[in-house]
Amino acid sequence: MPILTILIVILVVGVLLWLVNSYIPMQRTIKGILNAVVVIILVIWLLSVFGVLDSLQTIKI
Repeated sequence: MPILTILIVILVVGVLLWLVNSYIPMQRTIKGILNAVVVIILVIWLLSVFGVLDSLQTIKI
């Protein structure tokens, strides 16, 4: 996957998260949970894009 596509996805997710945080009224704790879930999902997606998750599955302990 090209690096430009990855950067565009990160930018779009960031803008959408900013819009949700700015314009949708929610409790602070719910916003914190939402932000954490989105960041965790983005990090997992990035790890799978760069193949880190695939290499972890092949390691046998």
